[in-house]
Amino acid sequence: MANLTPSVMQLDLFGFDGKPPAVPDTPNRRILLGNQVISYALRRSKRRSIGFSIDRNGLRITAPRWVTLADIDQAILGKQRWVIDKLRECQNATAQRQAQQITWRDGATLPYLGAPITLRLRRASCTAIEFDAASRELSLLLTGDATETQLRNRTLKWLQQQAASVFAARLPVYANRLDVHYRTMRLSSATTRWGSCSSRGTICLNWRLIHLPETLIDYVVAHELSHLREMNHSERFWAAVESVYPDYRAARQALRKQALNVLPVI
Repeated sequence: MANLTPSVMQLDLFGFDGKPPAVPDTPNRRILLGNQVISYALRRSKRRSIGFSIDRNGLRITAPRWVTLADIDQAILGKQRWVIDKLRECQNATAQRQAQQITWRDGATLPYLGAPITLRLRRASCTAIEFDAASRELSLLLTGDATETQLRNRTLKWLQQQAASVFAARLPVYANRLDVHYRTMRLSSATTRWGSCSSRGTICLNWRLIHLPETLIDYVVAHELSHLREMNHSERFWAAVESVYPDYRAARQALRKQALNVLPVI
């Protein structure tokens, strides 16, 4: 058995040169790790090694058909500390995510440009949304009763419009400083990344950035535009970022603390 270092959420434990008789699929199993009984889903495949995957749905194992159940359990036991730690991380992330669920009612709050704003539901002769920057209140003007889904959709549309407006204003600023030209900007709803840049000059920015301070939005904009100089994360790339955003290290660290999975669920 080879000694391997676990990756973020997946690792290969060992491979086999021979091919013992195939073992049938086993849909779900349990194993005792320390003082915890852990359930895991087992899927058989043609791969030549045992793969671990952990997410909010729990532990999943993908193993060759010829590997015995005893060998699979032994492999899990050999990495039990890693398995328990990763399962706990996912459980904590899920709990945080649930805590960020918004109740769509008058007085609900959500972050906007780094500070909370308050939702206000008001009766009006027409449907509209108004934002008062001084009071930091977002008023949803309603002609009648509205469902939570309608309130959520109207707020989401407003946030995405604001995001598009902010991004459209900041992109030219940093493109000019970097002396690069981007082709187009698109809003992203990705769940694992803040932005991306294609070699053709398409900049994708996550609309959820609108929840964060403008300084962090600027960092992401500068970061993605710098890829038009270097399509990698080499020293030259970071030099380009630093040339227009000198405090990028602090911004990068702050952004890591603002994980996508702890932002409001909208």
